[in-house]
Formats: sequence, C-alpha cells, structure tokens
Amino acid sequence: MVTPVNPPPLDGISPPQPLGAGPCLDPALPEGVRARVLRVVYDDRHAAGELAARLTERQTAGLDPLPTEPADVAPELLRTHRGEIRALPDPTRLLLLLAAADQYPVATHGFLRAVAAARLDTRPLEAAEVAGIAHATAGGVVFRDAWTRIAAYETASPADRRDAHRLLASVLSGAEETSRRSWHRGAGALGPSGRLAAELRTAADRSRATGQLTLAGALAERAAALCPEPAERNRLVARAAADAWSSGDADRARGLAARTEDSALSGVLALRAGNASEAFDALLSAAVRQRQAEHSTELLALATEAAVYTGDLRRCREAFVVAHWLGVAPPGALAGLCAAVEGRYEDARNVLKATAGRCGPGGDPTLLIHAGIAALMLGDHTRAATATLRAAASAHSRGTPVTAVQAMEFRAYADFWTGRTRAAEAAAQDALGRAHATGQDNGACHLRAALAMFAAVTGDEDACRERAAAARSHALAHGLGLPAALAQWALAFLDLSSGRYPAAVARLRALAGFGPGHGHRAVRHLATPHYVEAAVRTGDTRAARAAHADYQRWASVVRSPDDLALSARCRALLAPGAEAVEHYRAALDLHARGTRDFERARTELLFASALRRLRHRTEARDRLHSALEAFEAFGAPHCAAQARAELRALGTPVHAPAAADPAALLTAQQLMVARMAAEGATNREIADRLALSPRTIDHHLRGVFARLGIRSRIELVRLLGAGDG
Repeated sequence: MVTPVNPPPLDGISPPQPLGAGPCLDPALPEGVRARVLRVVYDDRHAAGELAARLTERQTAGLDPLPTEPADVAPELLRTHRGEIRALPDPTRLLLLLAAADQYPVATHGFLRAVAAARLDTRPLEAAEVAGIAHATAGGVVFRDAWTRIAAYETASPADRRDAHRLLASVLSGAEETSRRSWHRGAGALGPSGRLAAELRTAADRSRATGQLTLAGALAERAAALCPEPAERNRLVARAAADAWSSGDADRARGLAARTEDSALSGVLALRAGNASEAFDALLSAAVRQRQAEHSTELLALATEAAVYTGDLRRCREAFVVAHWLGVAPPGALAGLCAAVEGRYEDARNVLKATAGRCGPGGDPTLLIHAGIAALMLGDHTRAATATLRAAASAHSRGTPVTAVQAMEFRAYADFWTGRTRAAEAAAQDALGRAHATGQDNGACHLRAALAMFAAVTGDEDACRERAAAARSHALAHGLGLPAALAQWALAFLDLSSGRYPAAVARLRALAGFGPGHGHRAVRHLATPHYVEAAVRTGDTRAARAAHADYQRWASVVRSPDDLALSARCRALLAPGAEAVEHYRAALDLHARGTRDFERARTELLFASALRRLRHRTEARDRLHSALEAFEAFGAPHCAAQARAELRALGTPVHAPAAADPAALLTAQQLMVARMAAEGATNREIADRLALSPRTIDHHLRGVFARLGIRSRIELVRLLGAGDG
C-alpha cells in the first residue's frame, strides 16, 4: 500500500481551520514537540489532540520521533473522514481518488489531463461539493482539508490506487515531468522490481540536484520499498532519511534513520538534535570511510560545526589531520579555527579572511555559514550578515530549510553587535519557530540563548532569565558549549547593565573556567570587554589586565576597528585618572570606522562618566546626551537609565522618556501576544496559536503590562488601539 510519505503541499486543500479551533494541546508538552505535532497533523487541532493523547513518554519528551503514517497519527479522525467518503457515489470517489493521488507527496499537476485521457465525466464532483468535502476549480480539485484528501486516497482499494497512479504516469509526458512520472510508476507497481527501483533512484538523484528534496525523498523511499537487494535498499533508506531531514521533515527522517545504519546520517541528526560530541565522532568517522573527496569535504565541514557547537575547538585539529590524510583541502573555517586555537593568530587571520571572502550569492549554504563564522571571528559584522543572509537564501532555493535556520543562528550575532536588536529579535523568534517545526532542538537552544542576550539588552529581566535557563538546561544535557556560554554571557550582561558588578564578574569568571560542553573559548573572548569593565568596577584590576592582554593580541593582529576600539576602551578603564581620556578618544575614533554601534554608545557612556569625575562637565554632558539618544533608539532601558543617572549627577535636568508608540516598547513576541490579547483571545488560545504554553503566555503578558505601565486587558485594548490609530 502506498501512503503519504511527506506532508503534502498546500496546493489542493482549502486554507486551514482557525488556529484556535478544536481541542487544545497539553501545555506541558515541550515547545518543540508541540510544533512538530502541529506539522505532522497539518495544523488540524482535532488531529493534534488525538495524536497528543497517543504519544509515548519518550515521544512526549522529544526523545523518539512522532508517527508520520496517517493511520498512526489520527486513526479516529481518519475513520470519520473515510465514512464521509464512502457515503459518496462511486464515480465521485473515483475522481477524488485521482485528485488525491495527483496531490501528494507532491503536486504532479496531471489530474485534468488524466480526466481527459480516461474520458471521465467530472459532473459527479458536484456530490462532493454538496457534502462540503471538495470542490472543482479550473485547476483541479480543492479538498476541504489535508485529512479529507488522505481519506479520499486511503478509502480506495489497493487496485484502484495503483490504477490511478498508472493513469497519472501515462499523462505526465513533459521533459520536466520525468521524476513525477517515475513516482507514479513506482506507486503503481505490484511488488519489488530492481528495474523500477533503479529508475526511481535516478529520478531521486535528479530531483535532489534541482532542490526538490521532498520529491527526492519520496522517490528514494519508494525505491527502497521496491528494491530487492538488501545493501542497496539500506542505502536508499538512508538517502530518503537525509532528504526528509534536509526538507524539514524531522520525524520521518528519524523514523527512517532507525531502519538503517549510516554514521554520516547519525552525525547530522546528532549535530542538530542530539549530543554534539557524538556528532563530531560520527561525522569524522564517516569522512574517513567516504570514498568521494567531495563528500568527505562536506562531512569535515559538518564535523567542524560540531566542534564549534561543543566549544571543544581543539578537536578541529583532529578534523584538520583527517583532511590532510584524505588529501582534501580543509573546508570552510576549519584551518582558521585550528590556527586560532593553537595561538597562531597571524595564520588564523589570513585563513579566516580567505574563508570570509567566499560569500558570493548562490554558493553552498554550509560554506556560506562558515564564511559568516569566519567574518564574526574577524569582527567583520557587515560581511557576517551578508554571508548568513546569503546562506539562508541559498538554502531556501535548494529546498533545505534546516540549513536556513542554522544560518539565522549566526546572523543573530551580527545583528546584536550592530544594534538592530528589535529586528534581530523578531528574526530570531521566527527562526526559533522554524527550528522547532523542523526538529532542530540544538538550533532552537542556540536561538534561545541569542534571544536571552537580546532580552538583556532591552532590559527584559524575566525573559532573559527564562530564556537563558531554558537554553542552558538543554545545552548542558547535549554537550553544547556555544549556547551554554552565550546564555551565561547574557545573564552577565544583564547584571553589568543593571549595575550588579560583582554578579557580572562572577558569571564571566565562571565562563572562563567552563570546559567544552559547558563553555566556549570564542564567547569567552568576545565577552572580555564586559569582563574587564565589571572587574574594574569591583576593584580587581589584576584579573582585568590579564584578560585584556590576549584580547589585545588578537585585536592587534586582526585589525578590526571594533575590536581595536574595545581594546582601547579596556585600556581606558585600566588607566589612572586623566590618562584614560586619550584612550577613550582613541576608542571612539576607532568605533567611528566600525559597525558595533551599541558598544560605541556604551564606550561614550563610560567616557562621559570618566569626564564627569575629572570635572570636564560640558563634554561629559554632551557625551551623555549622545549615548542616551543611542540607547533609547536601541531600546536599551537599563543603559539609558545609567546615562540619565550620570546626567543627574552633573545636575542636568533629565526629562522622562518621551511617550512612544506602545508597540515600540515591546519585544517582538510580547507584541504578538499583546495584540492577540487585545483582540480578545484567552491565554490558552494564544498559547495554541503560538505553540507555547499558557504559563509562558501569562509570563509574556505580565511583561507587557509592566513595560506599558498598565494593569488590565481593558487598558491594553485602549493603549494598542490608540497606538494603531
């Protein structure tokens, strides 16, 4: 029996029911599981409630894949829909079967030609329209929903389904329809066939090369079902799993992966949803066994990413040695990371510059991500943003949304440095939803850590702590040093910007002591200017000088204006009295040539504070006004409050912040929640729409009320209504 092997496209079904309709999902379900449940059930709330009740403990915890076959997902709903289909006349059911077979796993657009070739009368479709099951359009048949379409297919006998596929295959004669014709030929087969399996494998390769990964996965999976030779069948299942994963169907990918042994596939799945150290081992092992140099290079690039995620950058050396042994060039940022870890900063700079320069449009998404990582290490945030945006665009064009999510993880760093906090937070929230839906739990963890940092900048203490705690909990359980360190840094910056200097020092000092899986050398390096500032504030100048020494060495080699500016700021903080002034001026001159506008404003704030203590009141006042204006533009209330406190210390009248558009005071997710609440949605309804828990929604609404200075939903309606007007 042929069953749907991937979620069908939106073609051929009516818009989904309102998101608030039907039973609610258990709020205790992890957000990633909730998002995947909704994907598997095609956003049908009744099917979601049925599936959620059938999940095992391991599936509920996200440890095992969700079922993907319709009969295992929502058997009761399917039984109800099949009853509706059986009540229709035979000619109507035949037409619906033909339409359904034409629409999944991908649309093949052969229905109208098949109807004409078989000289079928389409008037019986009126019965389906009267029953509210489907209706005819100029382009074919539109079903009420995805489950009705599945029922129309499943209700037919195996013989009738095979006949429908054979008819569709016979009318797909265009040069660009070869792969879809092969799909229908395979679906219409009676049993194993080496010849058909080979045809389907070729069609899968062709579809994969053109970025049609959903179709490629369907073809490879059907080829495996028809293949009589066990070893080849195993390879086809692995290929189908890889296609399903790359196209965003994580549960089908994991289900298929359980049927085969493939270290490369295991490594990829572990990298994005398992233990990153195990991913490195599996990917490196697969690279050694790979016979084709191109595939070895790809696997080594992924192993490099695993080392980056764990924070054990020393393992890059292992990958570098394997590349040398295989006779392939070290891919992406591998050679630069090795040189940096070994302290060969000049070599690292040269290799990383070459890597960052390979960021032209349309390139390989993985290598573009490596270009972005290299640019971040060099302090070139403009190039990092360009590389990661192009990586996401290239990934979408190649049909690999999972890689697009990964690109947005690293894009968040560039956005943070350049002060685009609001836009960056909205983009990261969107990427987080996509990471959950595509089963990339590790990517979701990284994005949560980035969102914790954004919350620290925007002064949302509750959100910062909640996001950091969630990120660190997952990161520490999966050996992910990068997001664990980033979350720790977010908490430290929250303390620093709130004047809690001993707490900031403690967090940043702990960050320096954490090993792989818990911390990250690169994040520790990036956080050095904040550590120096906090240490100086607590009187620990010895520790501050030691931390600054290595930062200065890297900055002097890389020559990034931003890194040099921050190093000059560190020198200013460590310098006595009037000596600091020239260092601050040098820092601001360097900032003027860089892109880290938020840190430039913080440098100006620190400089103004030093000027006030030296009684240079006029310049201090001007600097503080400039910094305050920047912080208000960035939406950084804690930093703005520090600037106002300095102005008051100068005896300068400080006006309350000007009334702003209420929407501008909220984070991206707070704004979504606030608007839904203002429209009358309950916490549970909002939770269902955003695939969050009601408890999380309650937290967001409390944050909304605090930021807007209100106490009720009635005030929220009035305030947002006035803001929209």
